[in-house]
Amino acid sequence: MPISLQRQANRNKTRILESDLPKLWILTPTASAQLLSGFGANPKDDYLPGIYFMPEYLRTAIVTIHQLPPISETLWLRIIGKGNVQKQAIDELEALTPDNPFRKAALELLYNLQQNLQVTQNKDEEDRELLMRLAPLYQQDREQAIQEGEQRGLQTGLQTGIQQGERLVVENLLKVRFGEIDNELQAIIEPLLLLPPEEFTPLLLQLSREELIHRFC
Repeated sequence: MPISLQRQANRNKTRILESDLPKLWILTPTASAQLLSGFGANPKDDYLPGIYFMPEYLRTAIVTIHQLPPISETLWLRIIGKGNVQKQAIDELEALTPDNPFRKAALELLYNLQQNLQVTQNKDEEDRELLMRLAPLYQQDREQAIQEGEQRGLQTGLQTGIQQGERLVVENLLKVRFGEIDNELQAIIEPLLLLPPEEFTPLLLQLSREELIHRFC
C-alpha cells in the first residue's frame, strides 16, 4: 500500500477502500498467449481488446499494444509500439490536421518520449526511425505554434494601440475643455474609456466638469 495513501487516511481518520488503491499498468509492445497465461492475465468484457488483468489482489493489468484496436483513443499508445503497429500509428498521426486537439496532445506526450530517447546511448534502429519520423511533425507543430503566437501578439498589439489612442483622445478633450487634468478629472478617464468613442466623445464636448465628475465618479 502506498505510504502517501496510508498517511492521508490516518490524517482524515478514514479507511482505505479497495477501490482507492492504485493499479499497476504494464505496457508491452507484444505479449504471447503463453506469457499472459503464465501471469494469470485475462481480458475483461468491458475493456478494449489487448488489455489483460492479473488476479484481483495483484491489482495489475498488462496492455499488449499490438492487440489494441486502431482507434484514436489508442493512437498515442500504438505509436510507442513496434514494427507495423507503430508505423500505422504514425501514419494516422500525420493524417490529422495541424489544429486537431488530439494531435497536439499526442505530440506533447511524444515529445517527452523523444527527449528520453535522445539521451539514451544505445538506441536501436526502431528508436532512431521513430525519432526521424516524428521530427517533421514536431517542426510543423512548432511552426504553427509560432504563427499562432505571432497572430495573438499582433492582435494584442493592435488592441493595445487602439486603447492607447482612445485614452489620448479623452485626455486631449479634457485638456481642451478644462485645462489641466487634476485628480478629479483623472478619476473619470477609466470609466469614460469603458464607453465606445461614439458615446464618450459627445459627453466630453457637451457636459460640464461637474456633470462629468458626478456621472463617472
